Amino acid sequence: MNTGTSPYRTRAREAFFGRLKGPKLRDRQRQLIEEVLPTRRVDLAKEAPADPASLFDTAVENVRLEIGFGGGEHLHHETARFPRTGFIGVEPFVNGMAKLLGALDESPRDNLLLFDDDATLLLDWLPDSSLAGIDLFYPDPWPKKRHFKRRFVNEKNLDRFARVLKPGAKFRFASDIDTYVNWTLLHCRDHSAFEWLAEGPADWETPYEAWPGTRYEAKAKREGRVPAYLTFVRARA
Repeated sequence: MNTGTSPYRTRAREAFFGRLKGPKLRDRQRQLIEEVLPTRRVDLAKEAPADPASLFDTAVENVRLEIGFGGGEHLHHETARFPRTGFIGVEPFVNGMAKLLGALDESPRDNLLLFDDDATLLLDWLPDSSLAGIDLFYPDPWPKKRHFKRRFVNEKNLDRFARVLKPGAKFRFASDIDTYVNWTLLHCRDHSAFEWLAEGPADWETPYEAWPGTRYEAKAKREGRVPAYLTFVRARA
């Protein structure tokens, strides 16, 4: 249960082990990070609202979360498709955040907020049953067995997802790494809060509706890896 307090910024990162910075940012990118990101950042120092829709300056009917949005291709696309839905995008990698901010500079969205730290901090801050969906696309697979504990899909994070998702809401996961796809299927199968409703191969081989693709996905396909698109439903009590 969320207590409404915000101690999370004081603890160590729990679920991000990748790079935080890449190539040096261009001047305009740095300006966007310094000046625009603070105006869109979810502030965990404040008390969590009973309904995260109230975080947005525009009226939204529900709120979805995308964790690790990379360059923001899908997230920017979805905000245009669903203007009455509020979106929160999480990406600690500075260069990815800068890329999305550049896209927003050209095509603004008033239904998008951002968070540039560990997603578990945000998940622990959000109130119960407050999200209409969670997307986790092409997360770092951590392919070596000794690193499996770093994978974002794990029992503890599925508990977090189960707490913040509304009954009937969807958790969507895409990856081109077979071992991570199987890992996710097994973990969700073993978690009582999630149901996988797939009936045949088309359910995981077919991209999501209006899927724009991502640069990472295009690279995976060029290298012969086949993506899987999984959808789990938050079980109703």
